[in-house]
Amino acid sequence: MPSVLIVDDLLSIHEMLEAVIQPTGFSTSFTTDGEKALVRYKAEKFDLVLADIDMKPMDGITLLKQLKLYDPNAVVVIMTAYASTESAVQALKFGAFDYLQKPFRVDELIATLKRGLEYKQFQAERAAAGGVSSAKAGDIEARIIGKSAAVKKLIQQVKKLATVRTPVLLTGEKGSGKTTVAEILHAGSNPPDAPLVRIDCALSNEANFRSGLLGENGEGGTWVKQAKGGTLLLQHIQCLSLAMQKELVSVLRNNAQGFRLICATSEDLENLTDEGKFHDELFYRVASLPVQLPPLRDRTGDIPLLAKHYATQATNPHFDAGLVEFSDDALAVFSAYHWPGNLAELNQVVSKIAATVETRIVTSQQLPMRLKELKHWPTLAEYLAGQEKQYIDLVLHASHADKAMAAKVLGVDRAKLG
Repeated sequence: MPSVLIVDDLLSIHEMLEAVIQPTGFSTSFTTDGEKALVRYKAEKFDLVLADIDMKPMDGITLLKQLKLYDPNAVVVIMTAYASTESAVQALKFGAFDYLQKPFRVDELIATLKRGLEYKQFQAERAAAGGVSSAKAGDIEARIIGKSAAVKKLIQQVKKLATVRTPVLLTGEKGSGKTTVAEILHAGSNPPDAPLVRIDCALSNEANFRSGLLGENGEGGTWVKQAKGGTLLLQHIQCLSLAMQKELVSVLRNNAQGFRLICATSEDLENLTDEGKFHDELFYRVASLPVQLPPLRDRTGDIPLLAKHYATQATNPHFDAGLVEFSDDALAVFSAYHWPGNLAELNQVVSKIAATVETRIVTSQQLPMRLKELKHWPTLAEYLAGQEKQYIDLVLHASHADKAMAAKVLGVDRAKLG
């Protein structure tokens, strides 16, 4: 029988909660303060903890922090009075599974405890399974191309997150690969036939969101129901209005374990939250596991591998596009360019070249002129930080006028550049 440790300094609350919780299949234990609760949890390892926020000498937030330090997988539900909603939102920040606002309905209490138990059981099943399978681990490395330190770190994060269904927030510039990572996480944490429902919050209008995402009474609309048993991906979540964000919180509370939630954004949601432009409770619900995707300009060492990979995806009427190679001077241009569109832009450029080129070896002369504009070349600081060879390779193939400009940027004699 699943066990709940109830922590509240009012004995009347104990009696009331025991009367409504035990008939639903949970065993209940009680304590009147946070310090005693921590001792009991360490001794008995309860499945769930239901704690009031306003207690002495150790309040609910402090108890939550201590429980999470001792057991990061502890499932804690905080009870709060209406006036303490702000503190309850802070509890989410510190790892609370959810919160209940007094006076709460019995059905709301039981539903929250059942969702917490489902989450606890899911954690245990994943731990017993030993994490992500070697086959899925191979899929992750096949789809996230690169060997740079930034990519290795990203792959390790994704491998860990593919073993759980906790909400994930993917952040990164446009074209940095957020959708690919979301697809990997979906595949890693769901059965093969589970649905992946993608919603672009920048495109749909409010009426569509109300019918598809919110539904009625916070129960969720068509999109939420379609995502049951799978993943709901909300792209550009920062584009939702504050009113919609507030209503989305209710949907997530009612459907938290019905699907895996993955959100993606190119904005700094924490800053937007601090500025009052993003709903604070929604932020803490979606951002418990943030993943930052690096821009391509911070992983230029991966460009040769990426270019080769993207070339294999193209179809060339003259020969196998997979055989296309880029010369050193072409790769120097690629590495010097700042790629504002990141992976998506590189993919577009390489795919077009690989599909249309008539020579198997691609040189810098065959690249789009916009890639070779001086304004995209490395700065002097980057040159001095180790880009010297790439810079010189690029300058050797530059025009007379650009060589003069490059000499000025570098602070060297024009004659030294040939």
